[in-house]
This record gives sequence, C-alpha cells and structure tokens, in this order.
Amino acid sequence: MDLRQLRYFVRVAEELHFGRAAAQLGISQPPLSQQVRALEEELGLTLLERTSRRVKLTEPGRLFLVEARRTLEQAGRTVEAARRIRLGEVGELSIAFTASVAFVPAVTSALFRFRQSHPNVHLRLQEAARETQIADLAERKLDLGFVRGPDAPHLPAGLVATPFVEEDLLVAMRSDHEFARGDAKIQLAALAAEPFIFYDRMLGSGFNENVFALFRSGGFEPNIVLEASGPTTLLGLVAAGFGMTVVARSLSTLHLDNVSYREIDSPAAVSRLWLVHHQIMASAGQSLVQMMTL
Repeated sequence: MDLRQLRYFVRVAEELHFGRAAAQLGISQPPLSQQVRALEEELGLTLLERTSRRVKLTEPGRLFLVEARRTLEQAGRTVEAARRIRLGEVGELSIAFTASVAFVPAVTSALFRFRQSHPNVHLRLQEAARETQIADLAERKLDLGFVRGPDAPHLPAGLVATPFVEEDLLVAMRSDHEFARGDAKIQLAALAAEPFIFYDRMLGSGFNENVFALFRSGGFEPNIVLEASGPTTLLGLVAAGFGMTVVARSLSTLHLDNVSYREIDSPAAVSRLWLVHHQIMASAGQSLVQMMTL
C-alpha cells in the first residue's frame, strides 16, 4: 500500500464514479481501477461495490475512508514540515555570547529580525566565556557563538570565525576624576599609572586580550586592582571609586550616576566581535548567519 493508492481510493470514494475520478487525477480509468483493486487485495477488504451502473462504498469502505483521509492529511503535514525544515523555518538554535555582547545593537537587532521572520525557530541562549563556547561548538552543543578578541580565535577543524562588528574602546571612570573633564581623547600613556578593574580572566578572556593588546601598544601593562564577573558589576565598582575600566562603546549606553566615558587616542582602541559557527550548518543556522553578515 502506498500514498498514491490511498489518494486514488479517496477520490473514487468521493466521486463514486471511476471516470470522473480518473479525469480529476489526470490518468486513464483502467490504471485507476487496477490500483484500487490492488489496494483491496492487499487489505483483504472489499472497499467499493461496483455494478455496471454505479459505484458504492461498502461498510468497510466507509470506515477505511476516514482513516485514509487522516493518513493523507498527516502525510501532507509531514511533507510541509520537511519543506519548512529545509528552508530553515523551524527548528532550534543554541547560541552563546560573552557578557557584553548583549549590549551590542547589531546583535540584538539581528536576533530580533530573525525571531520576527522565523517565529517557529526556537533560540536557546546562554552566556559563556570564549573558551567554553569554542569547546561546546566543537562538540556540537552549540550552533553559534559570539566572542571578542583582537584577532580571530584559534578554532578546531570545522569551525569558522566571521568578523561581525568593530567597536571603539572607551575608558570608564568616576565623573569626578580629572580625566573626565573636557572632550579631548585620552592619551594611552596617561593611563599607565591608573588602577583598573577588568573582567574575570576566565569569563572575559577575549575582551581582556583586546584591552591588554591596546595597553601593550602604548608600552605598558595595566595596573589591575579588581576583577568583576559582568559589565554592570564592572561599572558599579567604577562608580564606587575602585578604579577605571575599559569598555566597548555599546556598553556606554548604560548610564550610571558618577560614571563618565572618554575616547582613547589610539588606532588600537578597537574591540572586534566574531561570529563563530560550523562550516556546515542546518538551514536555520545558515539563515541566521546570512542575516547577521549581510
């Protein structure tokens, strides 16, 4: 028994006429009669009562018609589901990002657009350090990751890093600090003796590398006095006067009392955000990557 035989039987049962059913199906009557007869033989049931003048459903035929319609409807839904999976319209994507990425407008707007255009794709989001993301991507626990770093991260075979966004790096300080006065960019050398607060080395390794590379370009290592687990804690400690920090420009949209932001006078004062993903992905993942890299 196949779906074609079921379609043939349903059409004959609805028309109660082999000629009209054959015309609607676009075939001649003899093959139609043969297929319906083959279905009856396979089932061991007489589905249709045939005479020279009419076709009538038997009682087994009426009962089987209900199930045949259900089967065809389910088959149609299955084919449609396969089409939507192929086009990336349904499924699930696991995405990870480092703490500060949630503040990047290009990321949040792209995720919003994707959710609007793909309402049946479930996005499972989590915050994770760069090394954790790469390990989880390699084990296919993740589909995509967002990491920061001055250069593309070293990746296992099968993964690629696509440059996504570049942001200026700013210094965040208490508003009563002498460097907060005026609008001129701060010289790197002026920061050498200042106390700094940075992300925990495990949680913010990629961003920290970015900032350390900036300071080394100025010929010094930062004076780190505290580490914090996230951007809000980082800026809260700045407001409390424990030291300065360096943030991507997108984070300066967080307006805290007693915290000011200043630009740095250096071409190296740039944070790079990378989209890390598999070279071969399911359609939903491909759609998201394409949307984010347009």
